[in-house]
Amino acid sequence: MSTTEDINTLHHPVATIKPSKLVILGAGESGIGAALLAKQQGYDVFVSDGGPIKEVYKSVLQINKIDFEEAQHTESKILLADEVIKSPGIGEKNELVKKIRAKGISVISEIEFAYRYKGNSKIIAITGSNGKTTTTALIYHMCHLGGLDCAMVGNIGYSFARQVAEEPKPLYVAEISSFQLDDIKTFRPDVAVLTNITEDHLDRYDYKVQNYINSKFRIIENQQKGDVFIYCLDDETTMKNINRYTIKSTLYPITMSKELPQGAYIANAKMHLKWKSEEMQMSIDDFKIKGKHNQYNSMAASLAASAVDIRKEKIREALQTFESLEHRMEPVVTIKGVEFINDSKATNVNSTWFALESMEKPTILILGGVDKGNDYSTLTEMVTEKVKAIVCMGTDNRKIHEAFGSIVSLIVNTSSAEEAVQAAFHFANKGDVVLLSPACASFDLFKNYEDRGKQFKQAVKNL
Repeated sequence: MSTTEDINTLHHPVATIKPSKLVILGAGESGIGAALLAKQQGYDVFVSDGGPIKEVYKSVLQINKIDFEEAQHTESKILLADEVIKSPGIGEKNELVKKIRAKGISVISEIEFAYRYKGNSKIIAITGSNGKTTTTALIYHMCHLGGLDCAMVGNIGYSFARQVAEEPKPLYVAEISSFQLDDIKTFRPDVAVLTNITEDHLDRYDYKVQNYINSKFRIIENQQKGDVFIYCLDDETTMKNINRYTIKSTLYPITMSKELPQGAYIANAKMHLKWKSEEMQMSIDDFKIKGKHNQYNSMAASLAASAVDIRKEKIREALQTFESLEHRMEPVVTIKGVEFINDSKATNVNSTWFALESMEKPTILILGGVDKGNDYSTLTEMVTEKVKAIVCMGTDNRKIHEAFGSIVSLIVNTSSAEEAVQAAFHFANKGDVVLLSPACASFDLFKNYEDRGKQFKQAVKNL
């Protein structure tokens, strides 16, 4: 597989063109990673965070003698930058970002910066609205089992830049969000995976779905002929838009609707993996992770692993041994015949649809949080068929009541994980499932989806 032609110029930037003053906005995992790599590469680095910096990150900056500020942005200092690396959490509507843009200062994301210094390493990059974390972890599991020296980076594990700075690897398996793709220039994965596209983060994209779709497709904009692009033929939004972009890479689709000459498909409960002249078959009953959405994730991961020469036996073994991730359809415990499942990572409606689709018992659904412009109507059929009660867990549950009030007779509001779990348990009978699959972001009552999932599990254990 090809690597970047001008890799040497990327790996050893010419001193005259290297921007000396580098400002990093945001001191989370990606900001700290970028700061470490920049310092190592001889930049004059300044890190600025508008809020407080976590102690664990602050100590990294102090130990490495990196100049920083917190709870403020000193504009006079920031606007002297030759280049700015912006945290994925900071949107274009931010006043400071507008001023940086107005001055014509180059703005890039941390993955773009890390890419410059990756050397000859290969990258498998995974994006999509749903399934990207599971697919990333599964690809990593396959590569690791197959004997490759690799690291899992991006939205999962270390930031890409920090991995490159502290422990470079020949292969990076990177989970990448649309926000990170918004500020790339040369970033080019050898293998790009687009799991699917559903409405998400519309608050960041002027409530225009097309802007969000364009962001996702940026994962392939720098790919060349020898690179690989894996995508889903059954995903309506992907297929409606794929012809809008110039794609130079080799296409490997996945589907459940027909046989393919190249790619992966499922027919008669068997996965067929067709890579170049080879074919592998495997019964979906042998997949460790269950549910239709995980069959798509498994097909995408199998193709990506094939693209970096992982042997068929190792792919098969990986699919049989992969454990599901925390906060993603994670079984917690069964109490008095009531099963509790933590799907806190379901931060959009589509994720919740897939979670409900895999339910085989009457379900008490815990929903709610920060609404990102959700359209709940796509859940109507699933909720009608599977859900006997809804427990709302958020500060504003009006839209949930409007969407499901006429379908589900039991809907209650709660304002903590503890309260939500108690209410759900009260509604449940032996043989039911309590499913936390919120369809929303978590920032109203929790730090993040992990915090929400952990509080849910603790509340279940306290019953």
